[in-house]
Amino acid sequence: MIFDLDGTLIDSEPNYYQASRRLLARYGVTDFSWEQYARFIGIATHESLETLRREYRLPASLEELLTGKHELYLALAARSTRVFPQMRRLAQRLGAADCPIAVASGSSKDAIRASLSAGGLESLFPVTVSAEEVERGKPAPDVFLETARRLSVEPARCVVLEDSPPGATGAHRAGMRCIAVPSLPGTPQTAEFTTAGLIFPEGQSEFDADTAYEWILGDG
Repeated sequence: MIFDLDGTLIDSEPNYYQASRRLLARYGVTDFSWEQYARFIGIATHESLETLRREYRLPASLEELLTGKHELYLALAARSTRVFPQMRRLAQRLGAADCPIAVASGSSKDAIRASLSAGGLESLFPVTVSAEEVERGKPAPDVFLETARRLSVEPARCVVLEDSPPGATGAHRAGMRCIAVPSLPGTPQTAEFTTAGLIFPEGQSEFDADTAYEWILGDG
């Protein structure tokens, strides 16, 4: 079982938005809205920042922007990282059943570790893979395929839990089954989510760990 991190396992998107907003404010961009941020959900951080750098013609290198956002996010995450209760329950049930589980995320390695630590999840997820460690981020399948390799499991035997269309696309391209828990209103009907074998259209408010558990171990 491969969990996406942000917006799926933990409610980190508000922290990432605030980090992005504060970063852009340093360069005079003071009107960055949640709606503008939301289009990057599920996209690797370096890719989203490169897009923002071009769009706003920011006088900074990609490396400088990555460092700035990384520092801002880690400070926010250390103060508050909320784990979705039903996601914690699912991870605990899978762990108790000796089902290999891992995190595959577009976030940095440090951000993944900080978030799991703040949420008390480190012991449940000894295997984590960041988009930093592969050639291409989601919607490419690279991060999922690398996670399956580290788990020593064939991709076809993996299930991915995702909240974003790019993540669902990446899982499909990796040849993995997918459970979709959309994080944004209006996205459940998007073409990317039609590849999911199980979908909770209302997102986290509807997600049920026991239903997901039975679907996973029942081979869908």
